[in-house]
Amino acid sequence: MFKVIMSPSGNEAWLPPGSSLTELALELTGPDGIPFGCRAGACGACVIEVLEGHSNLSNREEAEEWFLESLGFPEKRFRLACQCLLNGEVVLRIVKC
Repeated sequence: MFKVIMSPSGNEAWLPPGSSLTELALELTGPDGIPFGCRAGACGACVIEVLEGHSNLSNREEAEEWFLESLGFPEKRFRLACQCLLNGEVVLRIVKC
């Protein structure tokens, strides 16, 4: 199990290796709940900033990069949570679009 830490609250959730971050919808609610919309990388509701553990998430695909750039988030630290698979501990912050 890998730890996901939400910033700034410090709340934690534990997910199995290879889990999609969409599983956090079952683990975290309230201000730490990531707002998942389409769950397919098309709506932009689940933009997160990866504060630590970039290498512990699956790679950004070209379509995700293009979409994030169109939303104004070209830096590699921004991801669509619905497109991420967990491979280690991460610290995340929800981005309010």
